[in-house]
Amino acid sequence: QARNYSQLTHVDGQGKAQMVDVGAKPSTTRLARAEATVQVGEKLTQLIADNQVAKGDVLTVAQIAGIMGAKRTAELIPLCHNISLSSVKVQATLLKTEQSVRLEATVRCSGQTGVEMEALTAVSVAALTVYDMCKAVSHDICITNVRLLSKSGGKRDFQREEPQNGIVTEVE
Repeated sequence: QARNYSQLTHVDGQGKAQMVDVGAKPSTTRLARAEATVQVGEKLTQLIADNQVAKGDVLTVAQIAGIMGAKRTAELIPLCHNISLSSVKVQATLLKTEQSVRLEATVRCSGQTGVEMEALTAVSVAALTVYDMCKAVSHDICITNVRLLSKSGGKRDFQREEPQNGIVTEVE
């Protein structure tokens, strides 16, 4: 049975993977924000707070790793474009009462394609770094809630909204 590949953006006429040609798209300022949460438990929360994890300053190393991850996204995700990033900010915050580390990345560029994959890669690599730095103490660590918070500057903007009742909706 023949399949119509003409409406798929990342495959050619024969169904083979290809990178999208963005050459005709206008160059605009693109911005994306993403987040991830790393549940670490009571003992690790205290060790991170006291900067007593054997491998060093978990929050700072995770922040640097996230920045490096964003810059290398095209090497990790096969069909992503290599983008010249103008800004990558990663914030790592220890939430003591939740016994977790919250990671948020904001990525910006001026170009023809968006930076949501770079923001998602930043928080993912930062989260994996938290795990790596803490695993000698406990393997009971859970990476959760990796998600895009917002993106702007392209064909469609996106803003995640979370009403008080906890039901998540998308606004485009």
